[in-house]
Amino acid sequence: MKQEVIINMPILNHEVPELRELVGWGRRDRDYPALFERCNFWAGVRCDEGKLIAFGYVCGMGLEHGYMEDIIVHPDYQGQGIGVKLVKELLYESERFGLGIVTVTYEEKNTNFYRVAGFTPGSGGVWQTD
Repeated sequence: MKQEVIINMPILNHEVPELRELVGWGRRDRDYPALFERCNFWAGVRCDEGKLIAFGYVCGMGLEHGYMEDIIVHPDYQGQGIGVKLVKELLYESERFGLGIVTVTYEEKNTNFYRVAGFTPGSGGVWQTD
């Protein structure tokens, strides 16, 4: 089984919310298809049966800086290198797109994952509504 990362692959509106739910995140059904219309690009991976098993995207103003978000891998496929492959392909696409900086926020326990995928850990902050 060889999973291929596809940039801007066709994804049905219900597929990402279902994947988000499988990893314990809120579905955010209202975000789709708006996300596909507003982000710079996205990437997905399907299993041999055609089911979406990984997803992530980069958004921003299309200038020098982009923001990577929602790196999701189906629980049955985690630990197989799919997530790192997905992130690296998104970073490669970022470079082709003309982005010189891509940032991402993550929980501290995921630091090594993002380091392996090509990020340099740093300090930052997050603001969110209650």
